[in-house]
Parts: sequence; structure tokens; C-alpha cells
Amino acid sequence: MPYIKRAVEDTIVQVSKMFPILLVTGPRQVGKTTLLQRLAKAQEEAGIKRTYVTLDDPDVRYLAKHDPALFLQRYTPPVLIDEIQYATELLPYIKISVDRSKRKGDYWLTGSRIFVLMKNVSESLAGRVGIINLLGLSDAEIYQTPSEPFSTDPDRLMKRLSFVRSRGLNEIYRRIFRGSMPELYADENIDWEIYYRSYVNTYLQRDIRELTQVADEMQFFNFMTVVAAQTSKPVIYEELANAAGISAPTAKKWLSILVSSHIVVLVQPYHNNALKRAVKMPLLHFTDTGLAAYLLRWGNPEALEKGAMSGAFFESYVFSEIYKSYLNAGKEPPVFYYRDKDQKEIDLLIYQSGTLFPIEIKKSASPGKAAIKNFHILDSISKTTAFDSLEALKTSIGTGSVICMTGDLLPVDENNWYVPVWLI
Repeated sequence: MPYIKRAVEDTIVQVSKMFPILLVTGPRQVGKTTLLQRLAKAQEEAGIKRTYVTLDDPDVRYLAKHDPALFLQRYTPPVLIDEIQYATELLPYIKISVDRSKRKGDYWLTGSRIFVLMKNVSESLAGRVGIINLLGLSDAEIYQTPSEPFSTDPDRLMKRLSFVRSRGLNEIYRRIFRGSMPELYADENIDWEIYYRSYVNTYLQRDIRELTQVADEMQFFNFMTVVAAQTSKPVIYEELANAAGISAPTAKKWLSILVSSHIVVLVQPYHNNALKRAVKMPLLHFTDTGLAAYLLRWGNPEALEKGAMSGAFFESYVFSEIYKSYLNAGKEPPVFYYRDKDQKEIDLLIYQSGTLFPIEIKKSASPGKAAIKNFHILDSISKTTAFDSLEALKTSIGTGSVICMTGDLLPVDENNWYVPVWLI
């Protein structure tokens, strides 16, 4: 099966040189192990032989859980330990090992059950571990183009025009429908429906059933389907609970599991003292539109493109591409959204260095100037007078983007641009 070069490779190499422990987390089957094995092979060519061991092996897992000290004598660094969440008993011993050796990059770890893992990591390995969150393939990886954190800067976008291929509506929706799992692109003979059915069953059976919060796998599956139907919408726990037939506190707990698993991302609302009517609800996006399409039983890309959720899937696809562009560079995605009590919305806000960059997402090829009509809401936060002379709270408004199906990078006005979706 051919290897698809990952945009995060350089980031992982850099982080491994900074910390004694590297932890790569993310959903199941996004390529964590394959990626690290590939980088370990490159190290071997440079004279560094890294042992690989997986805790999926019951015998190895038993040794790791019941005699961690002996395990680390058997598997000495540099070592790659796969599925570390199965034996978190190792973590205090790994801490002792790296404190003694003081070497960078001794331990590479992977983990997919993040809700179990992260508490133990933060308690045992604080200050010693560099954490990389890996999601499914981005467009830059699928089409093998340079990856960089998304910017609304027209000059940077203009440079991308020279090496990014344009794509039409049908191709975009084939990409949205297929999703982001590497196996679906490494082997085009894999049946999409069978793959995602197996993926969901594995997730439910191996991860969810071991959590005390989830007693009924089918009820949780139903909840996942309800959540998929809410992609690109604000979270209202009572509505999720009613649709899934569970209580609101249970809906909140179960959604937190999906967030911890990186199945969904909750985008926090942007609020500022000058924006007094902003709501506090987070916005929900599925990170893999293919998984959402499977859960909602969309049969093919054409039906999805023509269906009632066409725009919602388009928004979640754009969001996930921007989100992954920051993760792959080792950066925390600086993303927010805006919605107020008058139902006025801005789909995405990127906040960097005291500046907000508004982004609207439209499936249309010619959305018109109406697409930026809500950007003016942000004007108040750029004026010192709005903060009773507390100038430190003043926020600049940067170049805005309307990400849409336009065929070229074009100006809307002097401050905002139409950006083709394939250019992000």
C-alpha cells in the first residue's frame, strides 16, 4: 500500500528534538503508527535504530501493565510504543527513564483513546512530552501540495495559485463524501461503506463500551448520528438530548467523548466587552465529513451535494481543512466563530497577534457582497472608545475571506476577498 507523505512530518521531527517524549494522538486509523514507523525508518538510515512495540499484543500489554520496569529493560530507548493508553502504568517509569538520561526523542508514543490517556500524561509527563494531534488527510496531503497554516493574506494566497490545482463542484463533493481516512486514498479498491461501518464498530466496541458513561452501544451510535446531523451548527444540549432520547447531562458527557476522540471539534464563540449581544454556545464540526456522511446514510457524492445538508457539509469541510493546516504545523488552531442574539453570524474568525480575520463560507460560486454583510459587527471592537479608554482591549480587524466555489482569487472590496475553496 503506497505511503502518503504527511504534512506534519517536519513538525514531528522538530518536536522530537525538543522533548524526550513525543506523543502523537488522534482518532483511530488516521495513520499515527504508519507515520512514526516511516520516520523511524528514516532515522535508521541515519544510524539511529528505534525499536517498535505495540501494546495491542496481549502478552506485551500484560508485561507493560504488571511489570513496567521489566518492560522498559526489555524495550530500551530509542523506542516507539504503540497504543500507550492500554498500559498507562508505564508512564511514571518512562518519566524516571528520561529524567536519568536527559536525551531528547528517547520515547515515541501513540494513543487513540485520548479521554483515558491525557489525564495520566498530564500527571506523569508534564514538561517532558511534546504532543502532536494528528487528524485525517488534508487536501495538501491528498494532492501533495505544500501545507501551511491558512492565512487570509491575499499575497500568500496569490502564491498558492501557482502550485494548487483548481477543482470543480463535483470533485469537491467527491472529496467531502469520501472523507479523510488514509486507507481510502492509499487503496481506492476499499469499499467506502464497509470501511466506515467497520470503523464505527471498532470505535464503539474497543473504546466506547469500556467507558462507564456509556451502557448501550446502539444508543451511543444513535447519538453520534444525531450529532452528525448538527455539524456546522451551534450546540444546544437539550436539542441533542431530545433527538437522541437521553438526558441533557448525558448528552454533554457523550459529546465530550466525541470531542476527546477528535471525532468532532467544538469551536468556541468569540466574545469581547464591546460585543454585548454575542451568544456563548460553541459551534460543532465533524472533523471527517466522510464519517458524518456514513452516519447520515448519504449514498453518494451527488446525493450529498444536492441534499439539504450540502451547505453544512461544505462548511465543516472548509473548517476541518483550516483546522488541520494549523495542527500540521504544530500550532494550536486560533479559531472562533461569532453569533449574536439577533441571529447574525460570522462562520469563522482567526485571531492572531491582536487581529481578527473574519471568514464566511458559502457553497455558491458567486455569493456577492451580501456574504460579508455581518463583518461590520466587528467594527466596534477596533475602536478604543468602546472600552472606556482601555486601549489594551482594542482589536484590529484584518483582511476577510469569503471561501466559496469561485473560480479565482478575486477582491470583494478593498478589505475582503473571494477565496476558491480549493486554494485553502
